[in-house]
Amino acid sequence: MHTILVVDDEPNYLIVLSELLRDEGYEVFTADSGISGLKIARETDLDMVISDMKMPGMDGIELLAKLKEFNQHLPVILITAYAEVEKAVEAMHLGAFTYLAKPFSNDQLLASVAKAVEHYGLVQEIKRLRSEATPKSGFGGMIGKNPNMLTVYQLIEKVAPTPSSVLVTGESGTGKELVARAIHNLSDRKDSSFISVNCAALSESLLESELFGHEKGAFTDAVSMRKGRFELADTGTLFLDEIGEMPVSLQAKLLRVLQERAFERVGGNTTLEVNVRIITATNKDLKDEVEKGNFREDLYYRLNVIHIHLPPLRDRVDDIPALVNHFLDKNAQRLNRDGFEISPEALRLLVTLPWEGNIRELENTIERAAILCDGNRIEAEDVQPDSSEIPAPQEWSSGLELSQFIPEGLSLSAVLNGIEEKLVRQALEEANNIQARAAEKLGITKSLLQYKMKKYKLQRKKK
Repeated sequence: MHTILVVDDEPNYLIVLSELLRDEGYEVFTADSGISGLKIARETDLDMVISDMKMPGMDGIELLAKLKEFNQHLPVILITAYAEVEKAVEAMHLGAFTYLAKPFSNDQLLASVAKAVEHYGLVQEIKRLRSEATPKSGFGGMIGKNPNMLTVYQLIEKVAPTPSSVLVTGESGTGKELVARAIHNLSDRKDSSFISVNCAALSESLLESELFGHEKGAFTDAVSMRKGRFELADTGTLFLDEIGEMPVSLQAKLLRVLQERAFERVGGNTTLEVNVRIITATNKDLKDEVEKGNFREDLYYRLNVIHIHLPPLRDRVDDIPALVNHFLDKNAQRLNRDGFEISPEALRLLVTLPWEGNIRELENTIERAAILCDGNRIEAEDVQPDSSEIPAPQEWSSGLELSQFIPEGLSLSAVLNGIEEKLVRQALEEANNIQARAAEKLGITKSLLQYKMKKYKLQRKKK
């Protein structure tokens, strides 16, 4: 809902204008002076201001100048008497959106308001796009031709034109937000906003305010009215990341928005209607969370109309060279370098690593290597992944005579793989093939254990 402030020292004019605008679906605030209008403007998330030119104390032009000090893009329409047209033209040079000379018709006012609101929306959208601008490549910013990814691309293309809710799953760092953005950019909502919220990054009260907005005075720190992400995403897409972390109390409110397309701001009693497409993402098993009582079953089925699962990077290692080249180009641009190259040894090492942090970890690794390498060539020693810890010297092995049990002529890789496979087999047997317990014994994550089981072709035994 677009929010308008009307400032006029004549009470009757305030009533007439505010009722006319409310009948058109606008949310209207009123002020009887420039000073009180300025106070409301500082405390409220406005889309435009309509002000009379001639008022006692702070007049319309002075109010315009004050408004431009803290929000230069906020459109201001000035209302003036016919004899003051020259002054109104002067106001246009100071940044007024337009002026209306009395007497004017309701249609004239509403047409000017619609243009001002549309203009402000475009300005806000351009600011958002500039802040989010990143180099794009591949499908919707995603890179890779692995069969698993081709399946994802096909799903995105089928789902994008529909209004259906989409649930994107996958491990942390696999690129779930890129999928959400690709769906938005291929949909008929592409010209409207894409708004992203991380449900795990905020406390329950802050998340509620972030999603639904709040009225002034709704809680201690609510010093001004603020629109929530649902309002900002109206006619566009709202992406809720880490949806599995949303408190159960807020899940009920989210379910209502999905069902009725309506909600109230925190501390408010005005029902606001929105047209928003919801895309959610999680690295949790939501079905399991439902069984545990941590997630509402009815909300789960509302969100999981279409399910897109992103594979971990270890299941698409053939895409690693293309991803590495993309991140090298990105860092060359960011660091203002001519370009980077990577040695075959370094690339072979990257392909063999487990990448528990997936694409995000790979990107961090390449960025670190680009900064630390000598010249513009990245060698194997420059590659230090986040999940690759450098072991400290072990006292227990200092007196070990390796020649007693390791045959001569074996490479270091063959020796390490042989020992690792033996330890993994032993841990699984001792844990009765319970992967979580075996991973704990080995001091690694369950996902890394599964990677090593796949590497050594150790299938989980059926009960």
